[in-house]
Amino acid sequence: MTMFWGYFLCAMATCVIIAGDYYFKLAIEDGDTLLSGRALLGVALYAASAALWFASMRFITLAQVGVAASIFTLLALTALGHVFFQEKIAHRDVIGISLAIGAVLVMARAV
Repeated sequence: MTMFWGYFLCAMATCVIIAGDYYFKLAIEDGDTLLSGRALLGVALYAASAALWFASMRFITLAQVGVAASIFTLLALTALGHVFFQEKIAHRDVIGISLAIGAVLVMARAV
């Protein structure tokens, strides 16, 4: 059960970071500076995710956190870009993402 909490907290930390990335992207698209409200919100979300990272490492190893965060981030950022910013997903992107997921799964088995 403790591994569950480690991966759950890692997923939550990744979601908070993705929310930060969303606000960074909005700020960049509107030409905001790093001191704009949206950019600062992104920074605050990044900082808040640190507490979740810390908590997740109480249950799983740093290597496991890294592997899980990689796959969560890859999938979430791809979905975010496609759904909210109408970024296209080309065939080569799908192949690249599939290969990256495969690499992460191989690494996870080694941990």
